Amino acid sequence: MTERLTVELTELPEPGDFEPGIRRAPDRGCTLTRREIKIALANALRYVPTNHHATVAPEFLEELRTRGRIYGYRYRPHGRLTGRPIDSYTGRITEAKAMQVMIENNLDFDVALYPYELVTYGESGQVCQNWMQYLLIKRYLEIMDDTQTLVVSSGHPLGLFPSRPEAPRAIITNGLMVGMFDTPEDFHRLAALGCVNYGQMTAGGWMYIGPQGIVHGTYITLLNAGRLYLGVPEDGNLAGHTFITSGLGGMSGAQPKALEISGGAGIVAEVDASRIETRHSQGWVSKVTDDLETSVRWMLDAAAAGEALSIAYHGNIVDLLEYLDTEDIAVDLYSDQTSCHVPYDGGYCPAGVSFDAMRDLLTTDREGLKTLVDASLARHYRVLKRLTDKGAHFWDYGNAFLRAVYDAGVPEITANGVDPSEGFVWPSYVEDIMGPMCFDYGYGPFRWVCLSGESEDLHATDRAAMACIDPTRRGQDRDNWQWIHDAETNALVVGTQARILYADAEGRTEIARRFNRMVRDGEIGPVMMGRDHHDTGGTDSPYRETANIYDGSSTVADMSHQCWAGNAARGMTMAVLSNGGGVGTGKAVNGGFGLVLDGSERVDRILDSALEWDAMGGVARRAWARNENAIETVDGWNRANADRGHVTVPRVADDALLEDLLD
Repeated sequence: MTERLTVELTELPEPGDFEPGIRRAPDRGCTLTRREIKIALANALRYVPTNHHATVAPEFLEELRTRGRIYGYRYRPHGRLTGRPIDSYTGRITEAKAMQVMIENNLDFDVALYPYELVTYGESGQVCQNWMQYLLIKRYLEIMDDTQTLVVSSGHPLGLFPSRPEAPRAIITNGLMVGMFDTPEDFHRLAALGCVNYGQMTAGGWMYIGPQGIVHGTYITLLNAGRLYLGVPEDGNLAGHTFITSGLGGMSGAQPKALEISGGAGIVAEVDASRIETRHSQGWVSKVTDDLETSVRWMLDAAAAGEALSIAYHGNIVDLLEYLDTEDIAVDLYSDQTSCHVPYDGGYCPAGVSFDAMRDLLTTDREGLKTLVDASLARHYRVLKRLTDKGAHFWDYGNAFLRAVYDAGVPEITANGVDPSEGFVWPSYVEDIMGPMCFDYGYGPFRWVCLSGESEDLHATDRAAMACIDPTRRGQDRDNWQWIHDAETNALVVGTQARILYADAEGRTEIARRFNRMVRDGEIGPVMMGRDHHDTGGTDSPYRETANIYDGSSTVADMSHQCWAGNAARGMTMAVLSNGGGVGTGKAVNGGFGLVLDGSERVDRILDSALEWDAMGGVARRAWARNENAIETVDGWNRANADRGHVTVPRVADDALLEDLLD
């Protein structure tokens, strides 16, 4: 036990070099007082033996002053990190080695947005806060056994605690704050102090699988938007239709791939040339130009020919929208995926300002940048209003765009013209599409990673998953069967051998059981099963996941906490709960999990209830909110599980009765 009780960073690594061409996070701005800077330094030095403090303290201070954070660059392992085959990792148990695979995949140069700053995606979503935390987490995982649980608090490995084999191997939280202090300003200050980590969803939850993690949901959204708004038949696609949006980052980068898979033609505006190059080189966007007229001509020609085509326009989305408006060019569908959860921290580049100039303003004139961002958001809203007035359809893609416009001083974007209490003039994609068509039935972004690193294992799981899907059961299952059937052809893998699939509770459980048998029978290596936190029951967010909850409880965060606690109680390998997500801190609480399928009977027992709970807990809440599709799903579950459990079903009041009563 002595070895286990002395986990620390005794050595002082030599500083490494930064590889040219790898994106770096912007200067987050150091607004700390002298007293707070002293605290931040003392906080970071806690990881370092005192005999090294005189060497590293000046480095930490320089990082804080020039980057706005202490990352501990000296402690980053030299070279590239990547999610290697599980057998190449040191560890006493499969689960601990599996978590190392997931962490290092999140930090892969081909996967992460700012890998040197441990940012996986979403402009600021980190695996952990600094490289000292990373090294300690790794060391704990290397010595963990199945009677212990690692507790991680905002990236900090609090310790390895006695537990039991049936318990989670990791309990992870990110940035959970006391209500009155949960403001963007306080979070920014605490992040600089080294007290909180913005985990986004699957960055701090160690379950990110590259842009593939959102591409199936984006494909479903686009396809169903076509069905809902444009009259596309159930078995049709977006051929002949057009789409305009923005963003080619870790999540938004899925948009062009999803558009082509859905058969449409469109343009994605992006101000950062490096992100365009990444997605183009990975095959996730087909054409690139910095000329407005050229990009639009390509789109219109492709649509006229019924061809699928994605185009990256290197420029500002506002300029593109204003060009379309001025030239009176009709486009069917519009959305936006700029990082509006952090609009003043580099997430939104204002019109008329280059990407590099915006980065400079983050350091030299943050207040001036805020003024420019607010003006651009207002302009962005106005041109979208003109375009939708002409007949186009727009939805907020869960990036807090509508809220950011309101915060920029544009109350007319709200439904009542005053505040967001009654929603906005345009829907969130969850309100019209993802909520009623997927979440209310329990369908959500289920995913798995083949830990062997072998593409043959991924192909085997694809075939097994497809065999579990009955394409005649529901339209969602027909779409899912086709998705898996075409997955290899669509070349979705970036990083580890992973797959995304919008399955429901029944489907997830059946697929996971099949995979666990395959591991047990030696057909494939171990599998990490999980999901995006953006799911039916994992996240409470009135601007996104709970946007189609209309009983007044969309801002209540009981569901995400219960989902997290229930997953921990049922023995998921990792149980994660975080502040924020795609809409930003204070606007959501999100939870997720990871479950290692090792072929054991222990995992079979977990699968008897865990995946079902993870999805159906959310459906139960949605049913209680009187969502018709969720009530239908719960009624079916109650009939099928009469001897196992029961979900409370609402009695729906007659609206006419209530109107008469109030009159």
